[in-house]
Amino acid sequence: MREALAEAAFQLFLERGFEQTTVDDIVARAGVGRRSFFRYFPSKEDAVFPDHERCLADMRAFLDAHPGGDPVARVCDAARLVLRLYAANPEFSVQRYRLTREVPGLRTYELSVVRRYEATLAGYLRGRFGASRDGDLRAEMIAAAVVAAHNNGLRTWLRAGGAGDPDEEVDHALDLVLRVWNESGEVSVPARSSGAAATGAPTGETGDDDVIVVVAKRNAPLWQMVQRIESALDEN
Repeated sequence: MREALAEAAFQLFLERGFEQTTVDDIVARAGVGRRSFFRYFPSKEDAVFPDHERCLADMRAFLDAHPGGDPVARVCDAARLVLRLYAANPEFSVQRYRLTREVPGLRTYELSVVRRYEATLAGYLRGRFGASRDGDLRAEMIAAAVVAAHNNGLRTWLRAGGAGDPDEEVDHALDLVLRVWNESGEVSVPARSSGAAATGAPTGETGDDDVIVVVAKRNAPLWQMVQRIESALDEN
């Protein structure tokens, strides 16, 4: 029933537009009553993202089952579960991406979903870093960087209409996070030339092995660190 309602809702959103479609329209298309809709979805927005609750549960189970190893590599692997969700149905994923870009309310809802993924990754990392100095800060920064990298690769694939290999885009982005983050909390951003600025902003062409190391201050704002990593992703 959940899948039938989600399918009916999405078809109507594409045909009539999100704002023009009512819950009554959705249940009529699905052939059920209003009570059935609200049993599965609190709102129309939830019907656009029917699979993320399950994916969040899968992510938590994956992290709980792997308490050891490199924590940054582990959360990168956990983020790839979201990619598999999108890659399982490229046509639907691309249509949803385009619909979300057109409807401000859906963009806001999507941000809340992304934040829940980020909070899940950060919660796991706090369990690994909590006893260490700056453990909470490191957990939040790494989780934000992993989510930003994953979404950069995923959206590159979606903007291309689902063409090509989504794993290639996301792996490239997540590998950058692994390269630029080490256990001491330093961030190294690929440089395009020997004269790259100390802010980590790429400025020229370089080989794969050239990097510039930026040491983050303990009180550096989270948005600033994520912005640097996102800038590096956009340039590479």
